[in-house]
Amino acid sequence: MMLLDSVGRWLAHYLVKPAKRGVRLATSKPEQLAASLRRGDVLLVEGSNRVSVAIKYLTQSTWSHAALFVGANPDPAYAGQAEDFLLEADIVEGVRLVRLEKFWDLPTRICRPVGLSAQEIDTAVAFATARLGHTYDLKNVFDLARYVIQTPPVPTRWRRRMIALGSGDPTRAICSSLIAQAFQSVRYPILPEVVREKANDPGCEDCYEELLAIRHHSLFTPRDFDLSPYFQVVKPTLDEGFDPHALPWAEDTS
Repeated sequence: MMLLDSVGRWLAHYLVKPAKRGVRLATSKPEQLAASLRRGDVLLVEGSNRVSVAIKYLTQSTWSHAALFVGANPDPAYAGQAEDFLLEADIVEGVRLVRLEKFWDLPTRICRPVGLSAQEIDTAVAFATARLGHTYDLKNVFDLARYVIQTPPVPTRWRRRMIALGSGDPTRAICSSLIAQAFQSVRYPILPEVVREKANDPGCEDCYEELLAIRHHSLFTPRDFDLSPYFQVVKPTLDEGFDPHALPWAEDTS
């Protein structure tokens, strides 16, 4: 087991190294991003390292990472400091809190849950922060490594199952799975399964009702928060008040 852990840690350090691909520019200015985020928001990130390439390939999505905005660091040592912390499951460091500045130079998207009370948001955040210190799931590391070394032509319908990975150890985590669990702890939907059941109506033999069923958290990927009809996409540039007439265009020299 110790050998597997050692190999897993080596692979993790390999996967977080930059990929030999172009990096896209950030989608908003740091001050705009900071002003728009609220506690409980999910920040999707387009990474540029090797593991990001694998995740984007398997999910056929721009987004390779997800972090939960928690605001203030619950550690008393950080009392009175900037309230710009996010919780993430890092492939090397495990579940930890990071400053927002880590993502300033990367393309991001804010996905906001709607209709939750402040108490429910606190409950979801508390669920996630209770996992601080948990390690990243090394089984996920081994499987992702296969798609970095060589990305095979895998049919799209199989790709989600290929990253529905993990050992099942509750002390290990994957970024989007941990956030999905946090929202499921307050019964907030992301992309639930729709189940049709016969309606309890003696007068109607052919009546059915649609019920939502919680999907297993290991099946969630970063892009699911973007696709979810229950999360509002917030664009910081528009959120602060956008005026197209004030844009500084370069002169047309053609």
